[in-house]
Amino acid sequence: MKLQRLRIEQLRQFRKPFVLDNLQPGLNLIHGPNESGKSTLVRSIRAAFFERYRSTAVDDLRPWGDSAAAPTIELDFEHDNRSWHLTKSFLQRKRCDLTVDTETYSEDDAEEKLAELLGYQYPKRGASKAEHWGIPGLLWVEQGTGQDIEQAIEHAGDHLKSALNSMVGEVASTSGDDLIETVRSQRDTLLTGTGKPRGDYLQLEKDRALHERDIEELKERVQQYQEQVDRLGKLAHDYDQAEAERPWEEAQRQLEEARIRYQQVERLEQQQAQEKATLAQLQQSHRLSLQNKEHLEGLSRQLEGRKAELERAERDLRVAEAQTPAIAGRLAEARTAYEQAEKHRKLAGLLQTRERLEQDVRRLEQHKQALTQNLAKAKDYHQQLEQARHQARDNRIDSAAVKNLKATANQLNEETIRSRTIATRLNWQLEASASLTLNNEQLTGQGEQQLLEESTLVIPGVGTLGITPGGEELASTRRKLKTLEDSFTEQLKTLGVTSVEQAEDRLSAFESAGRTLTHAEELFKSVAPAGIEQLVSEQGEAESELEKARSQLQATSTPDSKENVPALEEAEAAFAQAGTALDKAESDEREHQATLSALKQARDNANTEWQRLAEEEKSPERQQQLHQITTDLANIEKQQTELQASLERREREIREARPDLLKQDIERYQNAVNHLRQTQENRGRELRDIKVRLEAWGAEGLEEQLNEKEAELDQCNRRYQELHRRAQALDLLLNLLTEKRQALTRRLQAPLQKHLNHYLSVLFPEASLEVDEQLRPGTFSRGSELGQITELSFGAREQMGLISRLAYADLLREAGRPTLVILDDTLVHSDSERLEDMKRILFDAASRHQILLFTCHPEKWQDLGVAPVDILASKDQSIQSPSQN
Repeated sequence: MKLQRLRIEQLRQFRKPFVLDNLQPGLNLIHGPNESGKSTLVRSIRAAFFERYRSTAVDDLRPWGDSAAAPTIELDFEHDNRSWHLTKSFLQRKRCDLTVDTETYSEDDAEEKLAELLGYQYPKRGASKAEHWGIPGLLWVEQGTGQDIEQAIEHAGDHLKSALNSMVGEVASTSGDDLIETVRSQRDTLLTGTGKPRGDYLQLEKDRALHERDIEELKERVQQYQEQVDRLGKLAHDYDQAEAERPWEEAQRQLEEARIRYQQVERLEQQQAQEKATLAQLQQSHRLSLQNKEHLEGLSRQLEGRKAELERAERDLRVAEAQTPAIAGRLAEARTAYEQAEKHRKLAGLLQTRERLEQDVRRLEQHKQALTQNLAKAKDYHQQLEQARHQARDNRIDSAAVKNLKATANQLNEETIRSRTIATRLNWQLEASASLTLNNEQLTGQGEQQLLEESTLVIPGVGTLGITPGGEELASTRRKLKTLEDSFTEQLKTLGVTSVEQAEDRLSAFESAGRTLTHAEELFKSVAPAGIEQLVSEQGEAESELEKARSQLQATSTPDSKENVPALEEAEAAFAQAGTALDKAESDEREHQATLSALKQARDNANTEWQRLAEEEKSPERQQQLHQITTDLANIEKQQTELQASLERREREIREARPDLLKQDIERYQNAVNHLRQTQENRGRELRDIKVRLEAWGAEGLEEQLNEKEAELDQCNRRYQELHRRAQALDLLLNLLTEKRQALTRRLQAPLQKHLNHYLSVLFPEASLEVDEQLRPGTFSRGSELGQITELSFGAREQMGLISRLAYADLLREAGRPTLVILDDTLVHSDSERLEDMKRILFDAASRHQILLFTCHPEKWQDLGVAPVDILASKDQSIQSPSQN
């Protein structure tokens, strides 16, 4: 199929007729910037084939704001050596006409003819979608969809098989498919896709398992019944024997004996605890009596110690009182030194303040003087600046215009000289009374004049002479000279001067004024960068600050010149040192007073304690207490000896009785009683339960139930084996048919694989791309890399998608089906190296197919080897020469 001509009208931006013709049978590069109409052209081709002429879902074809438009598309193409002409209109004039050589088709017949030719179908209602586009949907790549090929192949699958029927008929035939589908349908009633049972087969498998489980449970219950009968006999014997022997009563008797023995030991332990408490009290009384005795006996020693402490306190107090005058003297000297240092510091501060104010007055006077001088200079420079501006304004002239004027004057002078060399010269020498008239001008005496134009010479009494200067060069010179004179006059008038010299003088004066203006501005900015007003303001502020500083200086008193005033730093250092000395002296005096108070208090306390101890030592009560304490100590020691002997006897009796073992015996006998009673109770309970259970099981008829379940299992097994054999047979048959079909499918994959490898070797040498059963490119391998196309980068997927489409086109061409490849801004994600390989592939494919490549980057395709078609240029051509139907 070779598209030759496309004409559209009233379609989106193409309100006027637009024709794209002279399309080549191979590669066609059609370019234009964004919104120039590339996508509209692609959309028009798709609409011509895919959309029903009577569809109401094609409003996107209507030009903006034109509700009365009837989008129309005309296509001329050639296929199978026959000429095809298609005209289709939408919306307001719904019409479809198709001419194939001399045959004509209209309306639905025309559309069905096109769908049959290209291998696609129309939607039942609404707009056409990708699932309807078939083979064109595979070969016509929309902008940004080059990498998406799986869905396009799926939608074109049936059309591909139909188109390739002539190549491998048995693969494309439906008889094998029908058989496979029949076998698969019957197999699917019994097995899932993974070979697991389903339906009746699955239910039988579940029923069989259920019967087997029920039989196992019944067998277990029969066995349990027999075991329970045996258990009942043994339990009845054990129960009767225990009731006769009653072993728990013997254990209860031993428990009571153990408890009595343990109570005896507990009484011994209580007596032992009481004696220990009494012993502890005696020991505490013994310690207190010893302490009282030691206290009374140590009173004399304490009296001697207190006498020594009193003497030491009086001696320390006398030493401290002797230091008081020296400490008071140092404090007075420190205060005097501090007052003198403070006076010197104030005088030094006053002197420094006055010196600082005097310096401020001198600095402000100098600043005011400088501002006054700058203000005077600024006024002078400002006057010079105004003069320079006035001079520049009076002499303002355009230097370029002056330059042009000089050039015109030079040309005029050159042309004047040249005209004189070629002009006709008229010389005259007349008598005194004679005269001539030249161009209404009277000539007398003698003279000479150059004539460039036709002139009239009147000779009185003779007649009139016509003088015509000859030569084309003279006429040209005369016209040029006239033009230069007019231009020169106009330039003088524009500049407002009468001569070139005056213009040059004005230009010189203007440039001099400019330089003077620049110099004056620099001088003015050097003394008044912020303007004269700012200088005046600064001068006023300086005068105000100066008056303020003078007032402060007058208000500051002058130190007496007789005073020896040190520097401020020295005075402050001396003041700080005197303050530190004063603080130290005051601190020493406070510490001394505190020490005196403490020493006096210590002396008074020692004296009071000595007197108290002296009186206490001489009292009769003390002697009586000492005797009583000695008697009490002897009694307490005797009682302690008797209690310790009694405690040793109690300890020996308790140890021999082994209370720990008695406690264990009580626990053991108690557990034995509980266990024996509980065991007998459990036997009785279990006897009753077994009797009830055996009566119930005997009424159920377990053996009869077991026989019935085994019969049901046998019947279920026979039906299960029947379906099992059928499922295995169908699964085997389906595998054999599928393997046969796959072998036939591989025969179809072989030519497609050949074309894929042809293109793939250019883009990826040593790589391979496998085709699956649905004729889709799948596994991609390159060296040690192995994966799916979908795992490649976006650009690589776009490249693989294009070569796959070209391989399908080659396969369809071999099957005798029409192929047209349309690429709308494809390969935009390819790098320069890959793009070069893809150009080779496209150029090679163009030898077998017609390819329409639309792009907005013609510079990337300028080495494609074909003449590009500029949409904008075609638009202009369509406007200048409207196409005829």
